[in-house]
Amino acid sequence: MAKQLFGTDGIRGVAGEYPLDPATVHAFGMALGSDLIRMAADAEVVIGMDTRESGPWIAAQVAGGLARRGVRVRSAGVITTPGIAYLTRTNSFTAGVMISASHNEYRDNGIKVFGHSGFKLPDAEEHAVEQEIFRLQDAGVEPRESAPAPDAGLDRQYLDYLASTVSDSFDGMRIVVDCGNGGAWQLAPALFRRLSAEVKAIFSEPNGRNINLGCGALHVEPLRAAVLENDCDLGVAFDGDADRAIFVARGGRILDGDAVMLIAARALKAAGRLDGNMVVATVMSNLGLEKALEREGIRLLRTPVGDKYVLEEMVRVGAVLGGEQSGHVIFRQCATTGDGLLTALRILEISRKTGAGLEELTAGMQIYPQRLKNVRVREKKTLTELPAVAREIEACERAFGAAGRVLVRFSGTEPLARVMIEGPDLAQVDALTARIAAAIERELGG
Repeated sequence: MAKQLFGTDGIRGVAGEYPLDPATVHAFGMALGSDLIRMAADAEVVIGMDTRESGPWIAAQVAGGLARRGVRVRSAGVITTPGIAYLTRTNSFTAGVMISASHNEYRDNGIKVFGHSGFKLPDAEEHAVEQEIFRLQDAGVEPRESAPAPDAGLDRQYLDYLASTVSDSFDGMRIVVDCGNGGAWQLAPALFRRLSAEVKAIFSEPNGRNINLGCGALHVEPLRAAVLENDCDLGVAFDGDADRAIFVARGGRILDGDAVMLIAARALKAAGRLDGNMVVATVMSNLGLEKALEREGIRLLRTPVGDKYVLEEMVRVGAVLGGEQSGHVIFRQCATTGDGLLTALRILEISRKTGAGLEELTAGMQIYPQRLKNVRVREKKTLTELPAVAREIEACERAFGAAGRVLVRFSGTEPLARVMIEGPDLAQVDALTARIAAAIERELGG
């Protein structure tokens, strides 16, 4: 049952172009409304957005479509994706909709949907919504905007919750917060200052077009420079919708989601709260994390890429900690999705309680050289349809044996094939990555 509009993280594309043109976005609102009304006659949806200039009109079209199906709408205004997930599951909302393209540039946008549980919609429900969208398009439904006024009490409710998860203040801690000119631009500085940290906020002046622009979780060099220049304890960078966090240690070392999961797993195990002594991560997590956890007596379970799939596996096996190398980390006892602000709170709290810096907290973790190369493709096929590519992958796997990993997959949100290889020798990793990428380029190059 292949989906055509929904990828691994909702519907995403260039704002104003299919599938994020006004007519399709409006049809999405109507289709989602039809789905929700079947579950609850008094359905109500909360909508939030990041700081992209296209956010307000997309939100208005979604709201207009929902209203045409009799669904009430409340707006949380500019907020984070995990903020919408939290509000959806802790209030009476039947669903939550977040307008964001996460780490992408401002021209892109996207639509993410959460059920009342705070979980992203299951694949079967996304497929049903898609089919209704196509039916409405065939019927030629005209778009109609409806823009509810933001409810300031909603983001305060989320901020109050985050603060309540911390047992002590961060008085005396000096941190740099890179807001990425995105959804956390007000929430993040307010949260850490509320907990008495000394905060230097950077990239906290969004203008609709500077979200993720040379800043945030994908561009951490400015954060690293600010941490070193201001002699801070650490720095944290969020992406556009703040569902991921990347850290910089006092000495300038950059720590991704793998390092965060190791820090958190060690702390939870020491406290007797790492249920099953296991962590769930994706196929992208570094082999170094797996081996570091093994030495602690902790199993690493792997899933396909996407925090949605990480969460599903966490629920299935009863794990309390999981995440992605990219910085999405899920603390299941506190949240149903990756939450950059919550992750930062946990890391600050662990550092405060142990008296250790981030470099000490990740001691013993050897990062294996890893290369990720994206190849633009004109279409997506299974590897069984690409024998030349399959042969290159098999040759690489033989070359590594058990000392490395080879992963080839297609992006769920872009026309890209992603080649990821890691192993003990960087030159070998680079050579093998180039070979597989070249084979894909010959077969599918776009």
